[in-house]
Amino acid sequence: MSSNHWQHTYQALSSRYSSSEPHPVIGITGNYSQETCTLAEGYYQSVLKAGGIPFILPPFSETDRLGELLDQLDGIIFSGGGDIDPLLLGEEPIKELHSVTPQRDLQELLLARLTYNRQLPMLGICKGIQVINAALGGTLHQDIHTQMEGTRIKHSQDQDRRYPSHTVSISPDSILEKLFGKQLAVNSFHHQACQAAAPGLKVTATSPDGVIEAIESSEFKPILGVQWHPETYVLRNSHEMLPIFQWLIQESSEFKAAKKLHSTMLTLDSHCDTPMFFSQGINFGARDPKILVDLHKMAEGHLDATIMAAYLEQQERDDASLEKATAKAHHILTQIEEMAAANSSAVSIAYTPDNLQQLKREGKRAIMLAIENGYAIGKDIRNIAAFRQRGVVYMTLCHNGDNDLCDSARGQREHGGVSPLGAQVIQEMNRVGMMVDLSHASEESFYDAIRLSKTPIVCSHSSARALCNHPRNLTDQQLRTLAQAGGVAQVTLYEGFLVTPPTTATIHHAIQHLNHMVNIMGIEHVGIGTDFDGGGGILGCASANELINFTRHLLRHRYTQEQIQMLWGGNFLRVMQTAQNFLP
Repeated sequence: MSSNHWQHTYQALSSRYSSSEPHPVIGITGNYSQETCTLAEGYYQSVLKAGGIPFILPPFSETDRLGELLDQLDGIIFSGGGDIDPLLLGEEPIKELHSVTPQRDLQELLLARLTYNRQLPMLGICKGIQVINAALGGTLHQDIHTQMEGTRIKHSQDQDRRYPSHTVSISPDSILEKLFGKQLAVNSFHHQACQAAAPGLKVTATSPDGVIEAIESSEFKPILGVQWHPETYVLRNSHEMLPIFQWLIQESSEFKAAKKLHSTMLTLDSHCDTPMFFSQGINFGARDPKILVDLHKMAEGHLDATIMAAYLEQQERDDASLEKATAKAHHILTQIEEMAAANSSAVSIAYTPDNLQQLKREGKRAIMLAIENGYAIGKDIRNIAAFRQRGVVYMTLCHNGDNDLCDSARGQREHGGVSPLGAQVIQEMNRVGMMVDLSHASEESFYDAIRLSKTPIVCSHSSARALCNHPRNLTDQQLRTLAQAGGVAQVTLYEGFLVTPPTTATIHHAIQHLNHMVNIMGIEHVGIGTDFDGGGGILGCASANELINFTRHLLRHRYTQEQIQMLWGGNFLRVMQTAQNFLP
């Protein structure tokens, strides 16, 4: 090699410009000992060969910067190393415990949990599988030879680590089975192992003596942990284990694409019921386990805005009860406003589509106001203008039960559709620029409202009856009629509206409903209304922080950037703008 070789390389790099998509950045935790952070060559070479950019993550004590660090990554590898400090897991060390590095262990447990919250793809190798499992609530064996019954095979080989020493059996319908089939020969260098998989994880490979050799997500998330060392194979120019790293790079590329898309477009969830929990002392500015939507989860899921409904259960309809309903609706709206004011540096109330765009430019989350159940207005039409003046952007005419405005999908067909009072209410909603929402309405009420409304209507959280025969869902004819009238239907993530028992709803079912609705209505008339905190939440998309997964699945289904923007609020906001601009 000539002495000026680097100069030739520099000239070659400078002579062309690449406009291709950048490679995903993969963080790799370093092995820390004796105040030195190291990384074995196999880790970064495997990432490079699979198409990623490796980035070593040293241990440091500034835990408040871990989230910011993860925001720069597209995926993460938890590497191998020494034993995990059992004290961090609430256990005393047994005598067979080897050396531990508490500083590294603390950081990696935190990183794994924060990575899980953000839905970043993650791969755990040897110690890394144990870190992931422990961070998510699983248990570990400090020493498999003394803490497991029966006789162990050799799990710490003496031969060259670049070659396998025993086999593992792989579970069907797993990531590993897709990559390698039912059995695989692996190398082995450990005496600790996972004891029981954490909630949300499943065992997908075991050794002949029953030791857990691999775990994966049971919630359709990009999580894989292996007890062996696949990174060493590349050091003998073998691609045998490269599929593991190719899987990580593919998942990370998808995450990177979804994250980039969310940074450029406005994302709106058209319906959540988080105010129902205000009486329980929730903290919207914290990562509150009692609610599915808070500032942390919105940021982690890259959700810009959500419409919070002031929900009113259908009660008696005498004058006193109606007055209480109106007062309660105002009270809930005040609670939402107070919540936003208490977190004003990060979130604000938005009243128009332009407000939403401005808040996104400012780097703030947005809340819009809605009312679920026209019961809130009683029989006084003037309440509509009062609610609109407060910023309410839509109101469902009813909920689960007939009211004075219309029949409910779960009602007794009291009016045969929209009542005379309901017709006046629709007219007034049109006049003041409030969207008419027909989620929960009967079919008769639906068609009446379509006929009566001068502006397009919305169904803020409804799914397709053709796929789940629930009276709350919309028939194909309803979907067609809604589209013809310029309205939108927002697929909901509520299990009972996606599948029938005993089937468990997953993100795949939600995508099926959305695809069906798009096929029936056209892409311009469909969106997403989660119903989080009102019963919504499914496997793979169980809270606001997991909504980035929905985008990843949309990309997998070949929706374009423009189409995804339409689904993630563009269509809904078009109807909102039409309603707000309406001149009677």
